[in-house]
Amino acid sequence: MDVLIQKKTWTSRKLLLIAGVVLIAGVLAASLFSTAGPTKLNVDPERITISEVTKGTFQEFIPIDGTVMPIKTIYLDATEGGTVKSILVEDGATLAAGQPILQLANSDLQLEMVNRETAVFDLMNNLQNTRNVMQQNRIQQLNQLADVDYQLQEAKRIYELNKTLYEQKVISRQDFSQSQNNYQHQVRKQHLTRQTLRQDSVATRQQLNQMQESVTRMQGNLALMRKKMDDLTIKAPVSGRITSLNAEIGESKARGQRIGQLDMLNGLKVRANIDEYYISRIFPGQKGEFILSGHRYVLSVKKIYTQVTKGLQVDMEFVGPTPADIRRGQTLQVRLALSDQTQAVLVPKGGFNQKTGGNWVFKVNDSGTKAYKADIRLGRQNPEYYEVLEGLKPGDKVVTSSYEGYEDMGELVLKDKQE
Repeated sequence: MDVLIQKKTWTSRKLLLIAGVVLIAGVLAASLFSTAGPTKLNVDPERITISEVTKGTFQEFIPIDGTVMPIKTIYLDATEGGTVKSILVEDGATLAAGQPILQLANSDLQLEMVNRETAVFDLMNNLQNTRNVMQQNRIQQLNQLADVDYQLQEAKRIYELNKTLYEQKVISRQDFSQSQNNYQHQVRKQHLTRQTLRQDSVATRQQLNQMQESVTRMQGNLALMRKKMDDLTIKAPVSGRITSLNAEIGESKARGQRIGQLDMLNGLKVRANIDEYYISRIFPGQKGEFILSGHRYVLSVKKIYTQVTKGLQVDMEFVGPTPADIRRGQTLQVRLALSDQTQAVLVPKGGFNQKTGGNWVFKVNDSGTKAYKADIRLGRQNPEYYEVLEGLKPGDKVVTSSYEGYEDMGELVLKDKQE
């Protein structure tokens, strides 16, 4: 008779399988437990920049390049065209007002000058000859008037005498009428002679005035012509230093062509180009400064040019003394202030802000062995510092170099390679 054998629930195989699963789960749990917390990365301190947070004076400013220029420059152009005959000064020479710079020659202008002078002289001679002729005519007319006056007086005397004699019936009516007619004729003759003399005087005066006006106009034209001749000699309009003198003997210069420029010596200014991003923050009177030969010099924005091409262009003048060793055309590194100086918590600028956007930073612990993420808030900035509004205090140390490859880390372990 067969005997029923009961099947075992926990076989050795099952027990071994369960034990293996539990062991594996324990290893995984231990591994997970050991790696929990922030992601760490070992970093060599020599490969990063650690800076200290400080408190000090903060001011927004931008660095700009300025070029030294004279306060006023006068451009010299050829008023009249011609050929360069002689150069009387050297480029860079200091000139007095009215000092000749160069001489031009223009044969056409000289010929026109001679013709105009001849025309003026001819007209003046004609005017003088006309005056002489008119003076002679007037003298003749005055002589005629004198004769007419004499004849009138004689006719009047004879008329009055004959009238008395006729009333006394001493002479005949024929003789009286003859003397009366002669007297009346002489009266009319005197009137006509005087009227002719007056008309001739008016006509003569008008003719002389017209001729004199013609002479005056031609003399004025001649004076302008002489000025044009004088313009062939280019002179310094004011005292200053001649620069950029562009002329060679025998070279032809057209009217209006630039010859050079005259820099006035009463002061210097600095002209600079500013990024148009700051156009709303630039205003007259704004201060800038630069260091030259160990000394600090202050500038003030004097003029802002309205036309914006490659940035905003401004002129700045010196506030206080001008450096003695500064030269025209010299380039200066100017710090242009955008705000007043204030006290603030400062962190040096670095590449960290490119990855964090100013929202957090790696802050180094007191022992200097680790750096962990710390939330911060930054404010204004200048080329040297960020203004810290929250999250850091003076004396803290932070990593300010680039966070390239570190942005996903929660903690940096600062270890030297030898450790």
